[in-house]
Amino acid sequence: MTNAPSLFAPLTLPCGVTLKNRIAKSAMSDSLGDGTGHPTEAQMRLYSRWAEGGLALSIIGEVQGVPGYIEKPGNLLLDPASDMDRFRELARLGGANETGLWLQLGHAGALAYAPTSRPKGPSALDLPGLHCEALSRDEIAALPGEFARTARLAREAGFGGVQVHAAHGFVLSQFLSPLFNQREDAYGGSIENRMRLLVQVIDAVRAAVGSRFPIAVKLNSSDQLEGGFAEGEALKVIGALDATSVDLIDISGGTYFPGAKSASDSAGRGPYFLDFARRARAVTTKPLMATGGFKTRAQADKAVSSGAVDMVGLARALVLEPDLPNLWQADRVPEPAFPRFIETPEGGVTAWYTMRMTEIAENRVNGTFAGKIDLSDAMADYDARDAERTKIWLSHFS
Repeated sequence: MTNAPSLFAPLTLPCGVTLKNRIAKSAMSDSLGDGTGHPTEAQMRLYSRWAEGGLALSIIGEVQGVPGYIEKPGNLLLDPASDMDRFRELARLGGANETGLWLQLGHAGALAYAPTSRPKGPSALDLPGLHCEALSRDEIAALPGEFARTARLAREAGFGGVQVHAAHGFVLSQFLSPLFNQREDAYGGSIENRMRLLVQVIDAVRAAVGSRFPIAVKLNSSDQLEGGFAEGEALKVIGALDATSVDLIDISGGTYFPGAKSASDSAGRGPYFLDFARRARAVTTKPLMATGGFKTRAQADKAVSSGAVDMVGLARALVLEPDLPNLWQADRVPEPAFPRFIETPEGGVTAWYTMRMTEIAENRVNGTFAGKIDLSDAMADYDARDAERTKIWLSHFS
């Protein structure tokens, strides 16, 4: 392809902000908050480490705006009562080396962490593994303002942008999905109604942060469940986003709805969502990013140079090798050494990568989990930390 963009070419977003290359650290729940919603020194070191590694964009997963609908008790919570100095320090360290450090605006809704929350979603559900009440019209009406307030505080703290989380079964994704959303009012039924809240959130966030501050959206290509949010509906949402002030659409897939497979279980080898991204090109002029399944520089290069996406989102690859962008640019280490686990109990692989992030954050590069493929210790440590942070969260926000 003539004039094909390079993986290391800059990308200028519609708002005017330029990212130095096409590599992003996509949002992951690092669970490194202190239990009161504030960043820890370890978390600051982790994002500083990724910034040193040469990323253009680094997204902090699941930053909450209210304490009642968290995904995990290690989430960050940014609201008017937060200690802004601690968030400013995180923004400074994680935004070094010309890295855009963005907050992913989260609200778990029906999937809120039960020990600290009262889960509520678009509709009341009572299913094996999932029980929630329905959000009232007043509670729905308050959501755009809550997202906007967190975004405004993020800008004031010095973060480089925000990502509205509308994927993976969290609250905005729940409104999009007919499995979660069985409402019969203006927020349910047709896809035009089910996307209404997402568009309202984007409009409120833009009004709060101004025209020059980047806003991304993370969106499922599908729920990967029969009867769920499907690719045809996702394309309609992307078409609607084209008329908004969004600067970047991050394409992902899958949901935490009970019984759902993860994207990595069902999407096959290689990058997961490039075929869908090519279809999305026909309905939007917005920059596109795909997250999931990138393991080599050749894959990332091809995704960008082919025009399928404008950015690639890396997650686990950057946990294994935080310097990967610099190494790729220097034509070294084309593929990180991904571990091959003996058994993969539910949640085990996520626990392993989460605890490996903790080791990097604590400067234990060759720590317990660096070469370990038995997941039992990782799961035990992960659960123990959640239990400890749950006590702190309940005490702090009681």
